[in-house]
Amino acid sequence: MNIDLKDKIAIVTGASKGIGLATSRALADAGAFVIAGARHNSPELQALEASGSATFIAADLSTAQGPQALVAAAAHRGGVDILVNNAGAVTPRFDGLLSVTDDDWTASWSLNFLSAVRTTREAVPHMLARGGGAIVMIGSVNATLPEWNIVDYSATKAAMANFAKSVSKEFGPRGIRVNTISPGPVATDLWLAEDGIAAQFAAAGGGSADQVIDSVVAGSATGRFTTPQEVADLAVFLAGNRAANITGADVRIDGGYVTTL
Repeated sequence: MNIDLKDKIAIVTGASKGIGLATSRALADAGAFVIAGARHNSPELQALEASGSATFIAADLSTAQGPQALVAAAAHRGGVDILVNNAGAVTPRFDGLLSVTDDDWTASWSLNFLSAVRTTREAVPHMLARGGGAIVMIGSVNATLPEWNIVDYSATKAAMANFAKSVSKEFGPRGIRVNTISPGPVATDLWLAEDGIAAQFAAAGGGSADQVIDSVVAGSATGRFTTPQEVADLAVFLAGNRAANITGADVRIDGGYVTTL
């Protein structure tokens, strides 16, 4: 399926690695120019810049200034057609709710939710000026499958899903489509690095990181993690004209990990 995003300007948050990097590359492959935002650059993102398909903007998306800087860079290039709100982080809370401080909640809320609110709010006027656009929010299955040991992360992803639906209703009549993607476990450093989620769960519960991974994939129908490229391909589809009548939707990509409707 050919998705042509030639001459489109896309913003991707959390773009230097993982899902954000894969999405930046996929958008560029489809012809878009990518404004790639993250705290730090990466060799892979630098290569995308060198190809002439992207510009890296150093931005802390947990602050009000980070989203403003990204959208300003896109506006300087000509506007905003596509926004992929991907920035986020998860910290396991093995001591439960009583260990999660106000500062912890504020940090999670700022990065996982308010970054999407702020970047969307900044981008929408530019999309309207160009006659419409597409917004894709990278959520999580934990929006509807909350876990006690990631209580703040689960809550922020539920808020993002609710926010996306509201925005889709307001701006759908004006040409802006808004959808969410809810991945299950994805094969990125977030899960698989030496200090990733699998290693942290192994340290807390005994056993090895490989055993944790095996137990997680055993709960899915496909028996494996989703790849970053699979999430990126879905994001490009939702951003393109092949999905022109899809808005307000949440698309789960988890290999059947969630077994309920």
